[in-house]
Parts: sequence; structure tokens; C-alpha cells
Amino acid sequence: MNLKTISKLSLLVVVLASCDNNRVQVTETGLKYKFHEDVEDTRKAKVGDVMTFNITVKNSKDSTLGSSYLNGSPVKQPLQASTFKGSLEEGLALLSKGDSATIYVNADSIAGRSQQPLPPFIPKGSDIAYTIKVIDVQSMEEFQKAQVAVREKQKGVDEKTIADFVAKNKLAGQKTASGLYYVITQPGTGASPSSGDVVKVKYTGKLMNGKVFDSSDKNPQTQGGIDFPLGQGAVIPGWEEGVRQLKKGGKGTLIIPSSLAYGVEGAPGAIPPNSVIMFDVELVDIKKGAAPAPQMPQMPQGGR
Repeated sequence: MNLKTISKLSLLVVVLASCDNNRVQVTETGLKYKFHEDVEDTRKAKVGDVMTFNITVKNSKDSTLGSSYLNGSPVKQPLQASTFKGSLEEGLALLSKGDSATIYVNADSIAGRSQQPLPPFIPKGSDIAYTIKVIDVQSMEEFQKAQVAVREKQKGVDEKTIADFVAKNKLAGQKTASGLYYVITQPGTGASPSSGDVVKVKYTGKLMNGKVFDSSDKNPQTQGGIDFPLGQGAVIPGWEEGVRQLKKGGKGTLIIPSSLAYGVEGAPGAIPPNSVIMFDVELVDIKKGAAPAPQMPQMPQGGR
């Protein structure tokens, strides 16, 4: 056998291995999956590990139902035990850091577990395709340590962003121990609100470049302000602390570090990850010791 023949055989082995790697395979439980990238000698995920991955979900007609790429940040979640044969969790447990694969989950199985009928865009008996790209696999302890390190690093970035903005705009305000910066633009009267009070607040939220991402004036139902209880987690921490600096009738600007706002996730489509944000707020009213009011609307408003 000459060198040319050996070379051709070697190439054929590589091609066949590649074809085998990209074909749809089936587990003993009936789960179908297809590897696009299979990284050797990396840690496979096990139940309890935190997986960081990008995901695109499509129906049997190849229509995209959702994608983390569109949201601007990958999914971070602990791997749960499989709750039914052929589940997505079973497929995730096949993957290691760096792997890429499509996992096909029977739509009827998902509907059966949720006890909800399938929507019209997901035909009965079809598969839902989850294309996964695994960025990292960590134990819960490793993940928590990494998150602390990320927050500490981001804290310094946010502090510089706020300090530069304050200096550039010659703002005269105060900074709290948590990193919140606030400027009182119109003093109010009476006492400041405290936990248990229900406050009514008008607001306009902006990115640091001045782009408005939300305002109570945009919605006829909230033009007079929105009501929420203090101290019950109805709003982001920057609001919990910032509104307490005002008195009834008072106005101010809150410059909120990402750790007290929407953090590493941001608000998809409105607030990028790790963003310092600003709110111009007016404390319209305070109801002392009032019963809890409905929570604020969903993101990207001032609520969680």
C-alpha cells in the first residue's frame, strides 16, 4: 500500500466520522439528537451543574419560535433531572462545554407534561428542535464564585461610567453606599416614604446616551403615575432606594448601576446587559401604611 492510498483512506475515515457525527441519532428512550460539534475531553453536564448556552427553538416547519441570540445574552441555568422520556434535559445531559447539537423533543410529550393544548403553529405529533451551543459547564459552586467575580468587575466599570457622566454634566448630587447616584431637582414637602407605604411615581427611563426606553407618559393608564408598595420587591433595587430619597411632590434623577437595575441580563430589546440606566422620577403621592398595590408592569418599566 503506497502513501497516496494511505492518505486517501485517512481522508475517507475523516469524512465518514464527520458524516456520522452529523446524522440524527436516537437514545434508548427515543430522544432524537444530532451533533454539529462534539468536543472531546471536556466536562459533560450532570444534574445540578450550571450550563451556559445559546439556544434557538424551531417548529417542524423550520419557523423560529425563540432564540437567545435575539435576546443578546445566553441562557444560564442548572441542569434539572429529566421529567419524561425524551426530554430536553435528557439531551442537555449529553453535551459538554463547546458542544453544539440539535435536540428534537416530541411536542405531544411537552403538551402532556404541561397539560396545555398545543398552539396551532406546532402540529400534533411533530418535533420541536432545540439547537444548543454550550459555552460553559460549571458546578454550582464554580458558577457562584464566577458570578461574584463578574459583579465585582462590573461594579468598577459602573462606578467609572457614573463618575464620568456626573463630571461631564456637572451634576450636584449624592452617592449612596450601594453605588446609586441621585440628584434632587425639585424638593418635595413632608416626610420621605418608607417600607409599607404605597407610592405613586411618574417616571422616564433612559440609557446613558439619552435614549428613552420607557416612560409612564407613554401609556394613558399610567400618565398620572404608577402605584407600588415599597419594601416588597415590586421594583428594581435602584428604585427601592432612590424613591426613598424623595418627599411628596419631589422630583429627581436616579443614576442606577447595573447591579441595582437589570444586571447581566438587561431587558431584551430595550436595555443592554450590564447597563447603567437613569430615571427622571416624580413622587406624586405617598399612602402611609396602605394595603399593597398591584406590582408595576413588566420590564422594561421600573419594575422587575
